[in-house]
Amino acid sequence: MVKPYVVRPLLALCMIGSPLLYAAEGGVGRPITGQQVFSNAGVVPPEPGWIMSLTSIWYDGSLKGSSGAPISGAVSGGIDMKVSYTMGNFTHVWDTGKGRWNYASAIGVPVQYTDIKASITGPRGRTLGDSDSGTQFADALITPIAAGYHFDEFNHISFSLPIYVPTGAYNKDRLANPGQNNYTFMPTVAFTHLDGKGGEFSLMSAFERYTENDATDYRNGNIFRLDALWTHGFGEGWNAGVAAGYIQQLTDDKGQTANTFNGYRGRSVGAGPVIGWAGKFADAQANISARWVPEFDTKNRPEGNGFSVNLTLAFF
Repeated sequence: MVKPYVVRPLLALCMIGSPLLYAAEGGVGRPITGQQVFSNAGVVPPEPGWIMSLTSIWYDGSLKGSSGAPISGAVSGGIDMKVSYTMGNFTHVWDTGKGRWNYASAIGVPVQYTDIKASITGPRGRTLGDSDSGTQFADALITPIAAGYHFDEFNHISFSLPIYVPTGAYNKDRLANPGQNNYTFMPTVAFTHLDGKGGEFSLMSAFERYTENDATDYRNGNIFRLDALWTHGFGEGWNAGVAAGYIQQLTDDKGQTANTFNGYRGRSVGAGPVIGWAGKFADAQANISARWVPEFDTKNRPEGNGFSVNLTLAFF
């Protein structure tokens, strides 16, 4: 019998990091609520080969309130943003045999369109407009190693260390910056239970640690995130369910602007529907999924809606 984790290849490593835009310095941070976890989050497949994915995320949100937000080394009385983020990801599963442990590595190259409006109070001598937009390369995502352990054919866990590197465009005198001008280290643990009928339950947790943005002398606080995915299979490869996310900043931001906001710790919660299909496409195992995750409880972060579509092709 072909085991479930052989039939349904790894998807999570293709989006194991968090995908977006500004750090807590822009009121957001890299993660978008409920968009980090994908099908088979805890599964590193035993077959060696390549997995290629294309993920597109659209986020539309606003940060309101009189307290303002730090952005680009300045202060904003509010932020309205529309972001389209598309990442091409390439994962290599290493030939380590069909034992309980298997290993993989990945690299992701993202392009981001950003449209942002903000009410800026900049430092004297600097000019920042109240709106900006552009399409540029964002920070690359590198996962040097992901290790997966198979408890049995239905229960799996993975450990990884994705790293965002500051390869994206960044200019402290712009609002629409796809890059964040810092490294972000994200130790991640994910667990997947497959029900054997085309459905699953996956959990992914990560701890995000940012280095300092030396252009603005701003360092984002550490962020914890937890994402969950539950789906039920309906036959012929189709499944549907719910995706949910929780983001909590654990430590204060550091820097002169951050001190104005007493550390500016943020939080967000969201949940929404997901639908997917898995099957063969030519010589590859294909997975297609789409989701909508509205945010309904935020603090010191924009509140809005996240939409995403993912296509993954696995060649073993």
